[in-house]
Formats: sequence, C-alpha cells, structure tokens
Amino acid sequence: MSLHRKGRAALVLALVVVVGMAFRVSWNALRDIAGAVGADETAATLYPFVVDGLMALALIATLVLAGRDRTFALRVLAAYTIASLVLNYVHGLVPELHSDAGAKVDWTRLADWDPANWALVLLATSLPVGSIYFGSDLVAKVLHHGPAPIATPIENAEESTDTEMDRSRSDLAVSTPEPITPNARALPRPVAVGFIKSTIPAKPLPSIEPTPATPIETRAVAAESNRPRRATGRVPEVARSARVRRTAGELLIEARKVTADWPDTRLTAEGIRREVRTSPANARTLRDALRAERGLQVA
Repeated sequence: MSLHRKGRAALVLALVVVVGMAFRVSWNALRDIAGAVGADETAATLYPFVVDGLMALALIATLVLAGRDRTFALRVLAAYTIASLVLNYVHGLVPELHSDAGAKVDWTRLADWDPANWALVLLATSLPVGSIYFGSDLVAKVLHHGPAPIATPIENAEESTDTEMDRSRSDLAVSTPEPITPNARALPRPVAVGFIKSTIPAKPLPSIEPTPATPIETRAVAAESNRPRRATGRVPEVARSARVRRTAGELLIEARKVTADWPDTRLTAEGIRREVRTSPANARTLRDALRAERGLQVA
C-alpha cells in the first residue's frame, strides 16, 4: 500500500515539474505578445499567468465538478489551450516579436494581413477579460459543488427490489407462490323453492272430471324453464315472481295427460317428477295413484 502511494506521489510530482517547464516556455511567448499589443512591462509579465493560469484552474475544476459543470470546465480548458497555442505559433512566425533578455518589446503588428492582425489582436486582448469571467464562474461552481447525496434506506430498498425483480426465477429465494387463503365467509344456505307437500291417501282416488285450465295456470306453465335452477341464496320476497301453486287434483290431471301413452314399465316416480316438475314426494304420490288407476300393484 505504501509503495502504491509513493508511486502516485512521484507521478504527481513529475507532472508538476513538466507543467512548470512548459509554462516557462509558453510564458516567454505570451509576454512578448502582450507587449506587442500595448501592455506595459508589468502587464506583459503577468499576462502568461492570465492565460496559462486559467488553463490550470479549469483542469482542477474538471477533476472536482460533475455533469454539465464538468463539461463547461472542459470547454474553457480547450478554448484557452487553443488560444495559447495560436499565440505561441504567431510568436514563432513573427521575428519582430522576439525580445532580448530583459528588454521591452516595442508595439508592433502580429500579422501583415489586416484582417488576420485584427483577429489576433482581438484574441490577445480578450483573453484577460475572459479569464475574469470564466475564472470567477469556475470558482463559484467549485465552491457550490456538494458531495454526492447518500442513498437513503428507502432508495436502497427500491434498488434491491428492482434487482430482485430482474433476477431469474431460479435465482430467487422463494420460487413457489404463496398459498391462496380461501375466503372463510359463510354464504347463506339456499332455501329450496318447491310445492307444499300434499297429503294424498295411498288408496285409489275417485275419478276427477278434467276442468279447463285457467289463463293464470297457462301462463304459469309457460313461464317454467327447462333449465335446472341453481341455488343462489335467499331471494328477497319483493324480487320473487308470483307463482301459482298447483293443488293435488291439478297435479293428478297433468300427470294423467303426460303419462297417457306411457307403458307400465315407464310409470316411475322419477319420470313423473321430471315431466310434471314437482317434488319427489308429490311424484311418488302421483305414481301410486296412476298405478292404482291402471290396476297395477302400488309400490
């Protein structure tokens, strides 16, 4: 661990030495450029710190800032690097800008072509103003830059939930679903709707003359459905439809009509119950009555 720290410290020290030597080379050219555009001796000496110094400030800001602020710092670093390169290049092309050691550079042109000279002068004179603006902005961004927010337990729980959802079924701790708890709520017991059991003697009944069906009975028979009813619980009295209850005589008349062409072997209580649509007790009573009328043995 100590060797790793010593290596990093040596690398940083070497970088500082290289940057210092590069600044000394660039400082000579930028000082002469500043004297050529009208700066006095003191201003020309400080001019390289304005350009190359802001480059160092922007480089430090890129290491501290993040996001859009870091992009802004990189753009400032790139702009001032290009500007310093251009001015160093012009200094190498124009011999009149070179000064002897300690001598002051006279005011001269940076290029023979007027548009190029105007552009170079504008560039050289605008760099100090830009350093004030961009340098202040970078310092303000660095001072107001806070550390990355620490994730709260809720955020950590959400991230762990998302990670758990992204995992495959075989990786999950519990792969089987939880058992479904049945609804323990008891439903009301259905009330069987049927006819009141009629008391009919087992002995043969006297013959009853058929009577014409009334319109009410006709409507009641037509309203009956072939589909078996399903128990759905207690039906309110208000919602129940009016249904005419047939008497023992009416049931016997209807059973006679239905079983008129039936053979004796088919005359059973279940068959009568299905055709007449009555209760099992009434069906057995009707069976006995019909068998007695035919002279058969009553079960």
